[in-house]
Amino acid sequence: MKQIVEVACDVAFGDGRLGLIAGPCVIESRDHSLRMAEAIASEARSRGLPLVFKSSYDKANRTSGASFRGPGVEEGLRILEEVRDAVGVPVLTDVHTVEEVASAAAAVDVLQIPAFLCRQTDLLISAASTGKPLNVKKGQFLAPWDVQHVVEKVESEGNRQLLITERGTCFGYNNLIVDFKGFSLLGELGYPVVLDVTHSLQLPGAGKGVTAGERRFAVPLASAGVAAGADALFLEVHDEPDEALSDASTQYPLELFGALLDRLCRIHEALEPESLAGDSAGSARQDDCDGKAEEPDE
Repeated sequence: MKQIVEVACDVAFGDGRLGLIAGPCVIESRDHSLRMAEAIASEARSRGLPLVFKSSYDKANRTSGASFRGPGVEEGLRILEEVRDAVGVPVLTDVHTVEEVASAAAAVDVLQIPAFLCRQTDLLISAASTGKPLNVKKGQFLAPWDVQHVVEKVESEGNRQLLITERGTCFGYNNLIVDFKGFSLLGELGYPVVLDVTHSLQLPGAGKGVTAGERRFAVPLASAGVAAGADALFLEVHDEPDEALSDASTQYPLELFGALLDRLCRIHEALEPESLAGDSAGSARQDDCDGKAEEPDE
């Protein structure tokens, strides 16, 4: 039995519903973030998908030092707080150093540990000690069973609100491969497993100073991930992906996002009934949320 990770009253992962983490790679502006969050939330809500909106205030691992990194911690967190309040969705962002953790935890609902930093003990311990749900991306250099040590570091702080994200494994120069056996192996650790679709499409360093990628494989990869048992999908989505300030080659077009979700929902619904045993729990949780909303203020 996997741990159900509660993010907000009506947003949980691992309860049998297909979860979604989606948003632009980096915060490009306040207006763009609000516009994208509203559009993505509308698509998710119309299909009953639990959604966490994601975007980064600082892309600290850009290929080139000259690449756009984002608005920085203070401005970026302010924008994410506004997105959460205005659109009514929980929000997620990366943290890169121990010094960022406290301010990020105060502003967002989920802290994300980047793949390259998934073995950084101090960062994991600091993030876990906040009690916030964590999304830890499995490093491109790790085998699925090596994630056990990551899990133990998080659990050492008493935090069991953990998502484990697969984002491809290094396979020779400038290529990543998703091993679908890994979903079962990661699931044995007892936590919901997320497939990061768009980052798994990257060709790291293949773009002469930028990370290249192959967006055309997003649909088959996402479809295979759902069929293989991923509890949630991570998708970077942009209204003009070719003009995006980060990961322009892999972000998924907003105009095609709804159709992709329809396809993924059909695949999820076709899975064996026992794999959806948590649906009743999700429905009960929504009933509880509805009931709480009707309680008078004291």
